[in-house]
Formats: sequence, structure tokens, C-alpha cells
Amino acid sequence: MFTCSPPPHYPGLSYRWLLNEFPNFIPADGRRFVSQTTGNLYIAKTEASDLGNYSCFATSHIDFITKSVFSKFSQLSLAAEDARQYAPSIKARFPADTYALTGQMVTLECFAFGNPVPRIKWRKLDGSQTSKWISSEPLLHIQNVDFEDEGTYECEAENIKGRDTYQGRIIIHAQPDWLDVITDTEADIGSDLRWSCVASGKPRPAVRWLRDGQPLASQNRIEVSGGELRFSKLVLEDSGMYQCVAENKHGTVYASAELTVQALAPDFRLNPVKRLIPAARSGKVIIPCQPRAAPKATVLWTKGTELLINSSRVTITADGTLILQNISKSDEGKYTCFAENFMGKANSTGILSVRDATKITLAPSSADINVGENLTLQCHASHDPTMDLTFTWSLDDFPIDLDKSEGHYRRASAKEAVGDLAIVNAQLKHSGRYTCTAQTVVDSTSESATLTVRGPPGPPGGVVVRDIGDTSVQLSWSRGFDNHSPIARYSIEARTLLSNKWKQMRTNPVNIEGNAETAQVVNLIPWMDYEFRVLASNILGVGEPSLPSSKIRTKEAAPTVAPSGLGGGGGAPNELIINWTPTLRDYQNGDGFGYILSFRKKGTQEWLTARVPHAESLHYVYRNESIGPYTPFEVKIKAYNRKGEGPESLTAIVYSAEEEPKVAPFRVTAKAVLSSEMDVSWEPVEQGDMTGVLLGYEIRYWKDGDKEEAADRVRTAGLVTSAHVTGLNPNTKYHVSVRAYNRAGVGPPSPSTNITTIKPPPRRPPGNISWTLTGSTVTIKWDPVVAQADESAVTGYKMLYRQDSHSAPTLYLASKSRIDIPVPEDFTHAFVQIRVTGPGGDGIPAEVHILRNSGTSMMVEDSVTRPVPHAAIITTNSLAMVALIRYLEL
Repeated sequence: MFTCSPPPHYPGLSYRWLLNEFPNFIPADGRRFVSQTTGNLYIAKTEASDLGNYSCFATSHIDFITKSVFSKFSQLSLAAEDARQYAPSIKARFPADTYALTGQMVTLECFAFGNPVPRIKWRKLDGSQTSKWISSEPLLHIQNVDFEDEGTYECEAENIKGRDTYQGRIIIHAQPDWLDVITDTEADIGSDLRWSCVASGKPRPAVRWLRDGQPLASQNRIEVSGGELRFSKLVLEDSGMYQCVAENKHGTVYASAELTVQALAPDFRLNPVKRLIPAARSGKVIIPCQPRAAPKATVLWTKGTELLINSSRVTITADGTLILQNISKSDEGKYTCFAENFMGKANSTGILSVRDATKITLAPSSADINVGENLTLQCHASHDPTMDLTFTWSLDDFPIDLDKSEGHYRRASAKEAVGDLAIVNAQLKHSGRYTCTAQTVVDSTSESATLTVRGPPGPPGGVVVRDIGDTSVQLSWSRGFDNHSPIARYSIEARTLLSNKWKQMRTNPVNIEGNAETAQVVNLIPWMDYEFRVLASNILGVGEPSLPSSKIRTKEAAPTVAPSGLGGGGGAPNELIINWTPTLRDYQNGDGFGYILSFRKKGTQEWLTARVPHAESLHYVYRNESIGPYTPFEVKIKAYNRKGEGPESLTAIVYSAEEEPKVAPFRVTAKAVLSSEMDVSWEPVEQGDMTGVLLGYEIRYWKDGDKEEAADRVRTAGLVTSAHVTGLNPNTKYHVSVRAYNRAGVGPPSPSTNITTIKPPPRRPPGNISWTLTGSTVTIKWDPVVAQADESAVTGYKMLYRQDSHSAPTLYLASKSRIDIPVPEDFTHAFVQIRVTGPGGDGIPAEVHILRNSGTSMMVEDSVTRPVPHAAIITTNSLAMVALIRYLEL
């Protein structure tokens, strides 16, 4: 350990250590630790790299000013090497008691010497770790501490030689915080007043009182007791600004309020007696008397000149309110409230007017309906014609808001005296006691009726699964509401964890009667996780399902289904590859699932077997030098788990790996077609000679002088024995061979044959084109084209004739350099293409525009610009002609 001994400072410092020179700071790496409390440097286990001179680097941070100082360097030298291991010893410790305020972050330090370097662990002895902990071995940070973080903490240092522990407490304090405060108050003179201020904090805050900024203590009519302030018989001099102050050593909080003591003579200007007071015959009326007065006024009531006192029909309450009951016409008149206190007196008068009582003349009737039906509850009333009548409805004493009923409720009539309620598309929730209330400003009357809505049953409850087997369970449940229609039967649904879709299950008994509360579910899948639910039904339909049962897993059983998709083939020589479709989780029936394969060479007696573990396996490879190519094997498969083996599949025939064909096609012939194409044919290989499934043939062709390895290739599919090859060079000698191929590769080549492609057609188009129009015939002539030595002979000419750009072209053939073409009488012009033809194909065309009044060649602009590939001639307005020429050639 190196001590830092920083100079006097405020506020706190941050510490780092230098090794030999600036800025070579020592990192915190678990073996070395710098305490941010003392600044000391601890090295758990020294190493040769630690030798050198050390200096403590202390930094202060005040606002935006940072200042740092160095200590004198201290040298660490090697006295002797000691490779011994020893147990941890904690050297840097957090205080025995650490105090913190709520909301702060607390940091505890713990570092130990030891070899090997000890690991530091933290725990709270009287609680558990929370998400606010940030632990980084020597340090424990607790963010935003609260009282729940208070307690005893332990750090443990451990290595292979032993352990050391240290404990200390975190004690949480809090600044004062108000729970209850005073508010501005107006109070009557002579009355009593109690104010209370309550504050939280740790240590518990002390509460004191101020009036107009001066300390307030108990005196005469005022009692101060901690957070309570009591006044007896308030006087005007008690008015003022009051404060309660809560404080502990961590802070102070204030709360202020103004007290106003009032002394007022009675005054009705703000709250006079209502000038016209309507009341219903035989009803009750309440007339308040609420003058503003301080202190509270004494109240008297008169009717005319008669002083009113309490009787069977008349009540004057303590606050001065007048209540008249069982009102008759004789109660009409002037009623005056007289109010008096020591400050003065006042009165206010109102006139009572007696009106006819409101009566319901047609009350609603109780009814039974089914879910989805409509109903109108009637309610008619009579009332005093001088007042407005309104109707309100309630269901089980809860008011019905027609605007928020989602269209289920509406008024059935707009007449004032009719308050009928229409119920549309009734639901179960609409059952209950309906109350119609007819009311005016002076009275109201009500009548009620009960509506019963019958519907499908409610959900059953308490679904419990017991007697769990491999393919069955016993279910029990409790009855739900029948919703006023007897339950006829129950059905049970289930879902597995593999699918969230609920499916109806088979049960015992098959039909579950409506009075049953238990049934057996059968035909379940072994070793499968299930949830169950129960549904009840009656003549009105199927009700809502119960809540799902708890998840259960059926017991294991041996597999009952053989794996599917058995097949195989392919692979390397001397291999038999067997494939199958992995069995789904639904059919595994138990843990430890796998496959058992049985196979033998077709025609032999002895079966070989192989076990393939894991449900997801999907193939098996059997290798043996004795396996010949494309040898048939009989193969079977079955599944197993730890409960046993399942049934075997049907026998499938699987062939061992193929080999390349061993024989070659023969009698290969090749015939040139046009200048860039040829036809190749051959005699097929015998199927008995194949060592696999024949997929087709591969034709290889290469120019004379090239190597066969550079040959171009064309493949056929299936058993065809001829091929058409394109893309050849004209007047070129080619060598051609044919090979059979299968999945293993290509077989030996046939003897090669030779072919020379035909010379290309003449490159020059016909020239010097002219025409003559005679009646309905146009005669077109041109200069003959003579083939050069490297061109194929000219055997004739092809001409495409088109009347206009929208008509279909017509093909004409000519053996000489002229042709006669019939034309209509209204002929004015036409487009013509002329080209040579011969064994090498068609030559380049010349395109002319024939005009009725001209007989000389008019070449279409840019019609012949350059040689183009055979049968791909693109000229102005010639796409349709080209297509037709190509079609006729083929």
C-alpha cells in the first residue's frame, strides 16, 4: 500500500497514481486499486512490472475550474521473490456506518491483498440485491438510495487459499418533506380553529410556528403543540400571516397561510331566499336560509305575520333551513327568514306556490325476452301544465345514458307525457330492475319493472384436471349461470403448446348432460402439454368458455405410429443412404425418442439394424466395401422412446449409391443444317449395362485443331436419342462425341464423328431492283447474286411483300431474279424485302419502297447497314416480315 496524504482541500478530490512519469497512470485492473476516499494505492499481489517510482495525483473540481497536484515520488523495489500463495486480507474498507440522504448515490469500497488476487463479492445481509446495484468488484454503487436500502452490507474476498469478510451499515437519512400543510382560511369571530402541519424526514423534523415572521408560543387563547396550532374564540387581532417550519440537520421547509377573522352583520345580498318557490301538492319543499354573517346568525321564520315553530309538518333545522311536508293549497303565501347577530339583523322573503303533483299513469311491466330481441318499456305521466316534465331511466339504480349505450337504448316517443324506453338487440347485461322517474322542478315519482334476458349459459368455473393418464384425463368443473334457460349439455375443448387453436375433444360419456360436473377426456396424445376449457350450451346457443385449466402433461407411452417418408439413395461409392421424415412432436409419445432401421440386400435373408437417436434425425448412412453400385435394399423403420418401440413401417426399396455409366452410346451421326446448326443422333446404351438411373446424354463438340477438354456441351433429358445443336461457326470442321450421364457423373465417350458446317449465304443483298406495273400485276426484277468461293450456292430468292405498315406480310419464292405479284386496282405503294436463300440459309435483305408512278429502285433509308446474325435482321418496318421468314425456315 502507498499512502497519498493529500493537502487540505474542499470539496472532495479525485485520485490517480502515476508510475515513473506523466501521464503513465495506473489502471484499475482488479490487482491494483485506488481508493477515492483516502487516495491510497493498493496492490493485491506485486509483480516485476510494478517496480518503479509512484506519485499520487489529486484533482479538485470547482465549477469549471480544475486543479491537480502531485505528491513526491515513492520507490517500489524488489526485496526478494516469493511465489507462495496466501489467503485474502481485506485492507481497504468502507466505514462501519455510512450515512446518506435519500436520492443520493452511495459508494462502498472493499479491496484485499492475496495470492492469487482475490475476487470481491457483495451482499446485503438483511435483504436482497436490487436493480439499483452497480457492482464492479472493489466498488459497490447503489443509485438513488431509499429507506429500503438501509441495512448491513458485507464484502467477501476469496481465492483458492481462503476468504475474508467485512461488514458495515448504510444508514439512510432524509430532508424534511411536507405531508400536510396549512391553507388560507377565513373564520368567524368567536369561533374555534385548529391548524395542522405534518412533515416526514429522518431524523424526525421539529415543527415550530411563526406569526407575521415572529416566533409564536402558547398564550391565552392560543395553544402551540408541535405541528398543531389551536385558537379558542377567535378575535379580529388573530388575523395575520402564519408559517409552520419543519427542520432537521439536513434542511428546512416552510409552509405559509393567511388567517382572516371576519365580523359581519347578516347579509342576504349573495344568498337571498328564492323569490318564487314552487311546490307540489302533498309533496315536500326545502327552503334554505343562508345569509352571510359572522358570527353565525340566529334564524327565525314567519308565514305572513305568523311565527313558525317545529311541528309535524314544519321543521326548522339547526342551520336555519325551513322544511314543509305534506303540502296543501293552504300553505301558499309569503315566507320570511329573519337573521340576527350582535353586529345587526336582516331578512329575506319568498313566495310559495303550490302546483299539481306529478303522477305516473302507465307504469312499465316486467318482461322476459331472449338475447338479440327488442322490447319497449312503457312509462306515461301526468303533471302540472305550468312546468316541464322530464323522464329518466335507471338500471339497478344506475342512471342510463342513452348517448353512451352503443345503440341499445333510445327514447321510443317524442311526446312530453310519454317516456317509453326502447331496448334494441338486448344482451344479458341488460337484465335487471328498470326504474322510470318522471320529474318536474318541484317533485318526482318513480315506478319499476324487472326485465329478464334469456341467453346462452355463462362460462363454467373452476376447471380442474386429475387422474392424468397417457391418453386420457378426468375433468371437473362448477356450474356457471344458466342465464334463465336450463343448461342442456357441455362440451370440452383443448389446445396444446404446439398450437394455440382450441379443438373439441372426444369425451366419455360422448354426450355430457347439463347436470354433469365431471367427464373423462379421451384420445389424447401421450407426453403432450394440454390446456382444457369447458363450454355450456342451452336451446339459445353455446355460451362463453371457461378460463383455461392449468397446463398438464399426459404420461408417456411407446410410439404408436411408424415414421413416414422412407426412401434414400445417392451418396458416395459403397454407401447406402436411408432418408425419412422426422417424426413430429405430436407422435413422439415420450422422451428419449429415436429411430430403429432394418435393412438387407434384396434377395438375402438376414436383416441388419441400426439405432439413430434424436427425434430431429432424418437420414442414416451405411458404409461397406461389399456394397455394389445401384444395389437394391429392402428397408424398414420404426420409432422408439424410453417406454418402448413402435410399429414398423412398410418395406421400401432403396438403392445404394450410383456409379458413372460404364458403356458409351454408339453409331453417332451428325448432319449439318444451315451454316450454324447441326443435328446429332445415336444409338442408346442398354439399360442392363447402367449402374444408376440414366438421366440423359451429353453431346460434346469441338473445332478441328482444338483439344477435346475445350469442347462445348449440350445435354438432353430422358431417353431421347437425338439433339439439335446451334451456334456453330459456318464452313468449319467439328468433332462430335456423345456420353451417357446419371447422378454420379458422365460415362465414357462414344467414338467421335466429324462434320463440316455449310458455307454461309452470300453477304451481298440483291441490287438494281426495278419494277413495272401492268394492269393488276407488278413485275419486280433485280440483278442476280453470285456466291463467292467462301459462300454457299444461291438456290433461289425469298421476297416479303406488304401493302402498308398495318397489313400482314406475304412470302413469295422465286428461282430466278424476277417475280410477278398481283396487286389491287387501287394500288399506290408497297414495301418489299428481297434476299437470297440456299443451303447455308438466308442472306441479307434489300428493302425497297415501290411507288405506282415510279419504276426505279428506291432503297428504304438505312435498310441495309451491316451484316447481322442469321434470321435476326432488323430493318425499318420489318419486324413482322422477319418473324414470318423465321417461321417458314423452321
